[in-house]
Amino acid sequence: MEGTVRSNMDPFEEKTDDEVRRCLANAKLSAQKLSDAVETGGRNFSAGERQLLALARTLLHRRKIVVLDEPTANVDTETDNAVQEMLRKEFADSTLLCIAHRLNTVIDFDRILVMADGKVAEYGPAKELLQREGSVLRAMVSGMGELAAAQLTAKANTVKN
Repeated sequence: MEGTVRSNMDPFEEKTDDEVRRCLANAKLSAQKLSDAVETGGRNFSAGERQLLALARTLLHRRKIVVLDEPTANVDTETDNAVQEMLRKEFADSTLLCIAHRLNTVIDFDRILVMADGKVAEYGPAKELLQREGSVLRAMVSGMGELAAAQLTAKANTVKN
């Protein structure tokens, strides 16, 4: 939508400027001014900035069900980690449905649905899937190398189901 950062975040002007700024800051976009222009399709923003702006908008409106498609696909590792932390903190009371290829993005979600060839391969808590012989998730994690597999497994084991 063409307009300003403010009008893109809150088109019906239901929130205060402070609320909008807080959400921009939580989404790591605090450098943006509310009056900054947003061109059609957000073409004056990088792909990562567009992702973060969409996340900030989602934060502002506090939905109970949030569907995310590769929420950190176009951001650097540091921003990826910050966004993941923000998602877990800010949406703790929401249902997050997240499509992701990066295992680190979803490994500590309550449940993981693993797809293979367009079909459900397995579903359940990552902790359980990682312990299962022949698990697709387990093979994917193992394929990332010993150090990454250990980190992902440790992260999966922090989830309280």
